[in-house]
Amino acid sequence: MGALKDEILTKHVEPSPEVTAAAALAERLLENIELVVRGKREEIRLVIAALLCHGHVLFEDVPGTAKTVLARAIARSVAGARASRIQCTPDLQPTDVTGLSVYNQKEREFEFRPGPLSANIVLVDEINRAMPRTQSALLEAMAEGQITVDGQTRLLPEPFLILATQNPLDHEGTFPLPEAQLDRFMLRTTLGYPNVDDELRIVQEQRHVHPLSALGTAIDIDELRQIQAATEQVYIDPIIQRWLVELVRATRELEIVRVGASVRGSLALERAARAWALLHGRPFVLPEDVETLFEPVLAHRVLLNPYRLDGSESGDEVDLLRRCRALVPPPGAVLSAG
Repeated sequence: MGALKDEILTKHVEPSPEVTAAAALAERLLENIELVVRGKREEIRLVIAALLCHGHVLFEDVPGTAKTVLARAIARSVAGARASRIQCTPDLQPTDVTGLSVYNQKEREFEFRPGPLSANIVLVDEINRAMPRTQSALLEAMAEGQITVDGQTRLLPEPFLILATQNPLDHEGTFPLPEAQLDRFMLRTTLGYPNVDDELRIVQEQRHVHPLSALGTAIDIDELRQIQAATEQVYIDPIIQRWLVELVRATRELEIVRVGASVRGSLALERAARAWALLHGRPFVLPEDVETLFEPVLAHRVLLNPYRLDGSESGDEVDLLRRCRALVPPPGAVLSAG
């Protein structure tokens, strides 16, 4: 892929001032969050990439891995942003998350009292414990950036990011997430446990008080919007763009796949690649960016066949990128061969 990288560099040697400034702001945001979420730089970078693309993140993770701390750290790092948390249970009603209209006896009229969805950073814990009616309210918020209560539509604040956690489906009292809702998550990832040194440091830092209480802001909301706008200016070469789309289309041709990724997967991967490049201080996308993000962006959008006749691989062991690369070679290899 080196030949393609050299070709891109000759086209775009100097980044625009907007991209340069945005990359510095994004690095400042990342470093600020790392003050309280230790040893998870790449995972934090993934979440910020989704935020820059107006996307949402699904965590499939065990309890106690700093998901709530991450959501609150992002909100505290952005001046003017607000965080909230929703603990999903089977009896959670749609109005518990959207808010509801309450009759004001003094004014003799109904007034709307917003729910936890009316925040900038929303942690939805154990999302697959919520019943389908509540899932539909969450789907509208994720897909449209709005909620509908008593027939009236209300826009949610910008920026708006949902960080959701999911339990394994074999746990009692869970509801499988609809495919349409899974497709609305820009990426799926995991935070995981810290290594021993980071865990020791966490224990030492929380001896008296949680470091989150002393976390200051790194940027304001206007600067966050500035980074989001600059993400759209990151250059992606037409060769890489075409390869990206062909990789997504390859998921629809694999024998082990029942339903491949949709066009929404292509859009999400292209936008995430731009954000990933900016978060690494580059004004252009490399094939490596696409490969790094391929499974976090696409794996949850692909429906695998439940049974394999040869019994060779389970769903968790399928290497989608390797299989799709076999059908669609990387653009660097094609360029070198040409």
